[in-house]
Amino acid sequence: MALPMAYQTGPAVPDWLNKGDNAWQMISATLVGLQSVPGLVILYGSIVKKKWAVNSAFMALYAFAAVWICWVTWAYNMSFGHHLLPFWGKAGPALGQNFLLNQAILPATEHDHKDGTLETGELELLYPMASMVYFQCVFAAITLILLAGSLLGRMNFKAWILFVPLWLTFSYTIGAFSLWGGGFLFQWGVMDYSGGYVIHLSSGIAGFTAAYWVGPRSTKDRERFVPNNLLLMLAGAGLLWLGWAGFNGGDPYAANIDSSLAVLNTNICAATSLLVWTCLDSIFFKKPSVIGAVQGMITGLVCITPGAGLVHGWSAIIMGMLSGSVPWFTMMVVHKRSRLLQKVDDTLGVFHTHAVAGFLGGVTTGIFAEPRLSGLFVAVTNSRGLIYGSLVQVLKQVVGAMFVIGWNVVMTTLICVAIRYVMPLRMSEEQLAIGDDAVHGEEAYALWGDGEKYDSTKHGVHDDETLHNKVATGVTQNV
Repeated sequence: MALPMAYQTGPAVPDWLNKGDNAWQMISATLVGLQSVPGLVILYGSIVKKKWAVNSAFMALYAFAAVWICWVTWAYNMSFGHHLLPFWGKAGPALGQNFLLNQAILPATEHDHKDGTLETGELELLYPMASMVYFQCVFAAITLILLAGSLLGRMNFKAWILFVPLWLTFSYTIGAFSLWGGGFLFQWGVMDYSGGYVIHLSSGIAGFTAAYWVGPRSTKDRERFVPNNLLLMLAGAGLLWLGWAGFNGGDPYAANIDSSLAVLNTNICAATSLLVWTCLDSIFFKKPSVIGAVQGMITGLVCITPGAGLVHGWSAIIMGMLSGSVPWFTMMVVHKRSRLLQKVDDTLGVFHTHAVAGFLGGVTTGIFAEPRLSGLFVAVTNSRGLIYGSLVQVLKQVVGAMFVIGWNVVMTTLICVAIRYVMPLRMSEEQLAIGDDAVHGEEAYALWGDGEKYDSTKHGVHDDETLHNKVATGVTQNV
């Protein structure tokens, strides 16, 4: 049955709107959001010791909520608005309907001159600005959540409350504007298809830096930090993997052939990396590790992100082989021999899984980027990788990475030092010893006997002597 004419041509359906592209962009944004909530919330809450399950999950949940308010109030326009500085946009709200319901516009580079110099252009997308604000917000949120992985099990939650908006404002927006929003790295031709630098390199470096300033976990926790639920950890990891279809598939800003290629390459690289990491664990440690497999999966997803729609499938396999081996080597070999890496307590190894893998992905994108595929992506024109004759692109990728690394080290340090003047960055010793119950007054699992005194009014009618006899004989199932 055909819709009435008013619904086909009304103000909610302007001529420029492509419903398919708009639907895919909102689906992609939702997939990325699901990577964070519940994906990383579940993964973080499961991969840590039981006593830190609530705190770790809550750090992720808080960051997701806080970024939303900051994003629409000032941070979106700092990342994608009008130029303020070569690396920063002008702050401003993204809340008015006159702004959100208009056609989305993004900066683009165009070869307008015969000498090949670049001139800034604008690209009109086929959906409203509201979809763009939504899509970019979930990327900002997951960056803070990934960063949190370096700080689990000891950061003062009140300090985390301050850290999130400060780091979003003074660090994330810089990388986003410089590489995506029309800033100087964007104009120079540094390629970051979907956040290998903006998200992963920055979160890995910032997480490592913040971990230095916050300080390590308790000695007891560093010596033994057993995951409380590996099966739930796999559920969170699965949401992370499948959600990456939106992470990379949404960045052509349209439901086009480049989007399809990006999704396929993402899965190829992740699968290859997981298998390589598992093989290395099996060869050198004699046992395949499920945690290692998840780490390999993540490094593969991270590595392909800077070039997901810019490289061929065979390149994705090579990138997967590198992402399954290089971060494995830095984590399992270099880390154990480096005094600096040993000194800094990076809880989940975010430096290796995101900073190392993100840098690796950016450089290999500079090697494997194919000019025809680059031409399909709105943010670049015909950039070519090393194997297609351009050493310059590799150098650009390295310089871009150095800027992201340097900025995050300096700014994260300044933010941590500033917060430290207001409140402690690290929990008290009592909180570190007890965990969730001391910090939040809540525990992940209500299991009797885990630090709880026996109370006959709660746990049964047996007197203490009866209980002692049952414990001694191993008959405690019904107590």
